[in-house]
Amino acid sequence: MNKVGMISLGCPKNQVDGEAMLSKLSKSGFDIVSNIEDSDIMIINTCGFIEPAKAEAIEAILEVADYKKAGLISCIVVTGCLAERYQDEIIKEIPEVDAVIGIGANGDIVKVCQKALCGINTSFYPNKCNLPLNCERLLSTPSHWAYLKIAEGCDNKCSYCAIPSIRGSFRSRRIEDIVNEAEHLADIGVKEVILVAQDTTKYGEDIYGKYSLDVLLKELVKIDKIEWFRLFYCYPQRITDSLIDVISTEDKICNYIDIPLQHADKDVLRSMNRTGDSESYKSLLSKMRDRIEGLSLRTTFMVGFPGESEEQFENLCDFVKDVKFEKMGCFTFSPEEDTPAFDMKNQIDEDVKKRREEILMDIQYTITENANKKRIGMTNKVIIDDFSEGKYIGRSYLDSPEIDSGIIFTSNKELKIGEFVNVKITDYNGYDLIGEAVI
Repeated sequence: MNKVGMISLGCPKNQVDGEAMLSKLSKSGFDIVSNIEDSDIMIINTCGFIEPAKAEAIEAILEVADYKKAGLISCIVVTGCLAERYQDEIIKEIPEVDAVIGIGANGDIVKVCQKALCGINTSFYPNKCNLPLNCERLLSTPSHWAYLKIAEGCDNKCSYCAIPSIRGSFRSRRIEDIVNEAEHLADIGVKEVILVAQDTTKYGEDIYGKYSLDVLLKELVKIDKIEWFRLFYCYPQRITDSLIDVISTEDKICNYIDIPLQHADKDVLRSMNRTGDSESYKSLLSKMRDRIEGLSLRTTFMVGFPGESEEQFENLCDFVKDVKFEKMGCFTFSPEEDTPAFDMKNQIDEDVKKRREEILMDIQYTITENANKKRIGMTNKVIIDDFSEGKYIGRSYLDSPEIDSGIIFTSNKELKIGEFVNVKITDYNGYDLIGEAVI
């Protein structure tokens, strides 16, 4: 039996694609392994969003190429966004690669791997719409939580982003297909489901004629065995009153929303080809906090966009200080070819970008530290993610896996990974909270 391993990089949406490919390979007779040295074939499922992601993907390909040169593996297959974006350039620059396929060829991964084993190179980039929306997956996340992709592609066309050209137009899955997949996840023991898409709040507009994330959520919460549903990648202008109502009234939907705002200065946002400004954002976020009890807001900002002045950056800092997000990430602008922002005038020096990133994250650290102080003495329902060195690591509804901080706690009773337990917060250490189980 031929053995195949995968390195999956980038966002959760790409991770879901990788899980679908692994399922196809497993069902066709391939043995799925976790280590490069145990593999006959290694798939690198790449990200190509910004320069650091591209560099990480190329580094991973080169690392696996060294294994092939040493005779430890037979074949290398490159998939994902970098493959879709740069296509034949990858094989040209890294000849050890046996196959490069676009996202529209993911459904053909079994044939691609079989050809590679027979010494037949493949370079295949069919229509992006050929990427299957519905497919079985072999989960790569822990058994108690999983991502669930509700749509593919993007129509937003932000001036800095290559995703629409890489992933194609926005395509929603049908409600019944998503519910069926969620029911399957529940049957195999998943307790927390995180809904993802390039823009989850646009869900349903293309097939139902209106934003339908609220309708979808009402169906999903009927599934008995899943306790938490969590929302990622919500676009601010599409957060409707109906969606807010559903989140506030349905206990299974975590009072947690990820809204990547990117900036708060109106002129910078217009250069990004995005709507909104600091006042409209404050109004929206205030309304959400008023109507959703204990809401945890996560956002992401980009600093160093072409033309961003010191005053505009200070406007962003003031906005962050005023809103006090529960969770915040920041990254620097990366000029991506084939995007309008690539050759915009007034590009910002890298050292200025980095300084601004550090300043913004320092502001957020102070906000988080103050918020953590206020949580001391509170008791939270926590899902257990791990156990290490005599301590459990878990999260409340306020925290997402992989990207947010956690709660490190002790218990006088043995607990299981994936179990829910009440934890009293006793202290904090940086971003992490410290606590003890209340049994």
